[in-house]
Amino acid sequence: MNNKKILLISHNFSPEPIGIGKYNGEMLLWLANRGYDCTVITTFPYYPYWKVQAPYNNLWYKKELMYVGEGKPYLTIYRCPSYIPKDPTGKQRAIQDFSYWLSKFLMIFKFIVSKRNYDLIITIAPPFHLAYLGLILRKLNGGKLLYHIQDMQIEAARDLKLFARKRILAGLFKVEYSILRGADYVSSISEGMIKKIKSKVNREIVFFPNWVDTKDYFPIADRHLLKNKWGFNSDDIVLLYSGAVGVKQGLEGILVTAENLQHDHRHIKFVICSSGPYNELLMEQAKKKKLRNISFLPVQAKEVFNEFLNMADLHLVLQKANAGDLVMPSKLTTILAVGGASIITASKGTSLYDMVVEQNFGYIVEPGKHELLTKLIIDIKLDDNLERKRINARNYATKYLNVDTVMNDFVENFLAN
Repeated sequence: MNNKKILLISHNFSPEPIGIGKYNGEMLLWLANRGYDCTVITTFPYYPYWKVQAPYNNLWYKKELMYVGEGKPYLTIYRCPSYIPKDPTGKQRAIQDFSYWLSKFLMIFKFIVSKRNYDLIITIAPPFHLAYLGLILRKLNGGKLLYHIQDMQIEAARDLKLFARKRILAGLFKVEYSILRGADYVSSISEGMIKKIKSKVNREIVFFPNWVDTKDYFPIADRHLLKNKWGFNSDDIVLLYSGAVGVKQGLEGILVTAENLQHDHRHIKFVICSSGPYNELLMEQAKKKKLRNISFLPVQAKEVFNEFLNMADLHLVLQKANAGDLVMPSKLTTILAVGGASIITASKGTSLYDMVVEQNFGYIVEPGKHELLTKLIIDIKLDDNLERKRINARNYATKYLNVDTVMNDFVENFLAN
């Protein structure tokens, strides 16, 4: 039994099916299964639907004990109420982030009063300012703080023009700098993001990538036979986008491409699998355009997700140009695990662009170039070149992204001492 105690502070956690919540849940479960005493301070599950999911109600604090296995400690979860905007604009997201901090501060205050201490405190950005709660707890009760950056929130808000006032942005960067200096460890998910963080602070940044369980997600032979299960013909070419739909992705390009192809290439079908207000907006736009070659599906259950991903001929991994190296698409790890070939929007010079070229597991198109995306889809042939990319994708996932490989490195980097 490992007697080290770990606390995670984050606004997303299991059972959220995608994004940060998915990775947080898998990380803590992996650690708990190996005997670490794990506690989580989080909110009620809401993402990607942007409303709290049943049976939760978000009315007050709630403590849960998650059974891990016989002879192992329970995973303890404290859920805190918070504001969940129906329309997550920049201003509403800022209010939401403040509500996270306030509700979790009250829980941290209880921990301080009761003298709870942890060997490792982990805070996940976004929101970046949750790290201050970890700094407060560390100072008063001891332990070490890991500040893990999944998304460079301030830069993304600036470049996507969610915040326009320079004084506010300057203040946020100053707060972030104090966190980067104060944390015992700082980590991030891509080499490109690590370079950007190092340009702001002179210190070591640990590479801690998102992972995938390559036993749960794997290629299926005769994948074309799966298409009928989701209402497609076996000879349809299915292009799938499965993941968050928001400002960064710029999925309007899919609608433009679908409109360009729907008359002369009826066998090419598009699928957007997501939930939430941005997804509903896309559905309204597709209806106005009378698009018959695009389908909208809800987030799929974990039990069928491997089959669902295998069903697609090609996967769409899209983001706007000004997202750049600020985000490494988390959906890509699972796509690689199932041996999926992807069409990826990435600008030359970004770490994502370099990785796709070097590993040869996808096709690259410049972000925002709808005409190029349309031409690329028409030109792609389902031939040996595509199959080679699928093999390369699976090989990359098993070699570099397997959950055990990544988490064993995590233990070595942050828990060995």
